[in-house]
Amino acid sequence: MSDSALPIRKAPPVHAPMSQFGIEQGELVIGGLPLTRLAERVGRTPFYAYDRGLLKRRVAELRAVLPTAIKLHYAMKANPMPAVVGVMAGLVDGIDVASAGELKVALDAGADVAEVSFAGPGKREAELRQAVAAGVLLNIESFREVELLAGISKELGLPARVAVRVNPDFELKGSGMRMGGGPKQFGVDAELVPELLARIGELGLAFEGFHLFAGSQNLKAEAICEAQQKSYELALRLAADAPAPVRFLNLGGGFGIPYFPGEERLDLAPIAANLSQLLERAAKEMPEAHLVIELGRYFVGEAGVYVTRVLDKKVSRGQVYLVTDGGLNHHLSASGNFGQVVRKNYPVTIGNRADATEREVASAVGPLCTPLDLLADKMELPAAREGDLVVVFQSGAYGASASPQDFLGHAGVVEVLV
Repeated sequence: MSDSALPIRKAPPVHAPMSQFGIEQGELVIGGLPLTRLAERVGRTPFYAYDRGLLKRRVAELRAVLPTAIKLHYAMKANPMPAVVGVMAGLVDGIDVASAGELKVALDAGADVAEVSFAGPGKREAELRQAVAAGVLLNIESFREVELLAGISKELGLPARVAVRVNPDFELKGSGMRMGGGPKQFGVDAELVPELLARIGELGLAFEGFHLFAGSQNLKAEAICEAQQKSYELALRLAADAPAPVRFLNLGGGFGIPYFPGEERLDLAPIAANLSQLLERAAKEMPEAHLVIELGRYFVGEAGVYVTRVLDKKVSRGQVYLVTDGGLNHHLSASGNFGQVVRKNYPVTIGNRADATEREVASAVGPLCTPLDLLADKMELPAAREGDLVVVFQSGAYGASASPQDFLGHAGVVEVLV
């Protein structure tokens, strides 16, 4: 076979550059501090660190691209750390919560009550009562909630502010996690919404609009645009049966960030153009409606890192293992056990040797007695030593609060905002 006939081998996919953090004298800089100094300030490892400047920059970048009339809401389930929520409450237009616990954090952070919405398929009666008393918007997810809210409203003398969370008759294509379309525990099936709206009107609840959330973690702008268009069309259709004009239309979010090799950052330009067209339509077809985009990981995911220290470096039959003091108990997502079908590596580096030329293929594993405790599987990393700091990027969302911190009795993780 001639050289020209040899098959062309494609280079393996690589992670998108993690350029949001600078490097000084070989160390990552988080919130203006070199990593080793930050670790000393925190006092122990493992820890999560969230960069305040990056949170502000992400919101500013989004506002610069999207139409100014679009309201931005932060879905705090992505990262409910009170200090983070406090920063976000001052940057975005509203906060979306999913429990009474999150509601307390949002209100304590000074979020505008008029712009706080409460979603979730299993709201307890006590939570509904708290939300009505607080005056926040409740996203109704079942007929049960309508009846409960009617009784609570009568008792408190406050008509509950409500929107209907709709389970649409379509899915968000290319979504990492589909939360609408087909049978779902979320929202009310679109075909049942007219009946629900009639009951809301009969009981005198304060109807304000609709909430549609087809899915999350999508990196395809065309898929997000299609979901937004379909969501708008569905809301417009349902508005004909609403007991009051639509004032609130949450089109969901779904904006993804690149976690795995081969993934690229989301192109916002087509989404901005699409939203501009929907705003033009809404001005004529639903003139009282405010269009809302609800985002979680897109706001905070890239602003955070998880930092864990190498306790031991060992070689087993030729494979290098970096045994660290934290793992899936603190960062379930990075271990691949939070929704991944086929495990892939998050971007990882040795944070105090970030620009080292000496490199090796190694696996970073936590201290737990399970082979699932894996933070990096056979990745090319800067050559590490005991005491070095392993850094997992893209860790600002679904980290500490989404992990089984009590598993095997290890100490919990520290979170800091810098």
